[in-house]
Amino acid sequence: MVLKKDIREISLEEIQDYCISNGLQKYVSSQVYSWLWKKSCISFDDMTNLSLSNRELFNKKFIINSISTDLVEESSDGTIKSRFLLHDKNLVEGVLIPQNKRMTACISSQVGCSLSCVFCATGKIDRIRNLSSAEIYDQVVLIANQAIEKYDTSLSNIVFMGMGEPLLNYKNVVRAIHYLTSEDGLNMSSRRITLSTSGISKMIKKIADDGLKVNLALSLHAASEEKRNSIMPIGESNSLTELRDSLKYYFSKIKKKITYEYILLKDINDGLEDAKDLYNFTKHVPSKVNLIEYNLVDGLDYDKSSVEKVNLFIEYLERRGLNVGIRKSRGEDINAACGQLANKN
Repeated sequence: MVLKKDIREISLEEIQDYCISNGLQKYVSSQVYSWLWKKSCISFDDMTNLSLSNRELFNKKFIINSISTDLVEESSDGTIKSRFLLHDKNLVEGVLIPQNKRMTACISSQVGCSLSCVFCATGKIDRIRNLSSAEIYDQVVLIANQAIEKYDTSLSNIVFMGMGEPLLNYKNVVRAIHYLTSEDGLNMSSRRITLSTSGISKMIKKIADDGLKVNLALSLHAASEEKRNSIMPIGESNSLTELRDSLKYYFSKIKKKITYEYILLKDINDGLEDAKDLYNFTKHVPSKVNLIEYNLVDGLDYDKSSVEKVNLFIEYLERRGLNVGIRKSRGEDINAACGQLANKN
C-alpha cells in the first residue's frame, strides 16, 4: 500500500517538481495551488480545470487531510461554537463571534494546550499535538462560511485565542497566516489578525525579527512574578523581566501597540496593588489593556470579580493614562467564552 502525502504540507515548488517529473506542464502546479489555497478546495475531483488524467495522477500520489464540522452550538447572544474533527479523529474547537458589523473567528493552534494555566478549561487538557497550517486555515474557512450563511456578513477578524499556545506552534501558525493573507491565498488583511500568547519571550522576539505584521496580544493576568507563577506556570521559564524586554524589542521593530489581556479573578489579581503592578509593567511600550470578565469553568474554584472591584481597577489605570477596555463574555452559556474551550458537548 502506497502511503499518500498530504499535498497541503508541501510547497508550490515541490508540486512543480512533481508535475515536471510526470510530464505535466509547469502551469498545472499553479492551478492546483490556486484550488488549494485560493478556492479552499478539498478534493482533486473538484478541480475542474484539470484534465481527468491529471486529477487521477494527483489522487494517486497525494491526499488532502481536511477538517470537518463535528458539532455546532449557538449561544443566546449569537455566538457560534464549532467542534472540528481532524483526520486523525482528534478534536478542536473554534468560535464565530458576531458583534455589530464585525465577525470574528477565534481559532485554535494546538490539540489541547502546553501551558496548564490553572483558571483555564483548555489548560486541563494535555497537549496532544500541534495543528498543521492547513488545519488552522480550514478553521477560518469553515467559520467564514458560517458568517455568510448565518449573518450574510463576511468574516472581518481572526484571533488566535482558541485552544493552544500559538507561539509554541510558530512555524505552522506563520504558514497558515501566509495562506490566509497572501494574494495566492484568501488575501485577508494581516491587520485583521491577532496572535495571542501567554508570553514566550524568545518567540516574541522572533515575530519582530521575521517582521510579522499581525497584532500581538499578551495574556498577562498578573504582573508580579509570584502571583503570575502561581496561576500561569509559563512564568517559571519566562520571567516578567524577560517578557518586558521582548515586548520592548518587538515594538522597536514592528511599531505596533501591544494589547494586554487580563482576566480578573476574584480576590486573586483584582486588587489595587495588582492594578499598580499592571500599570508599571505596561508603561514601557505603547499599549492598551483589555480587562476580561472571568468565565466560570466546571471543576475550577475561581470566580468573577465584583463590579466594585472592577470599577476601582479601571479607575486606577485610567487615571494614569492607560487605554482600558472591558471585554464582555460572549457564548458563556455554551462554554464558548474565553478560557472555556475544552471539547465538551
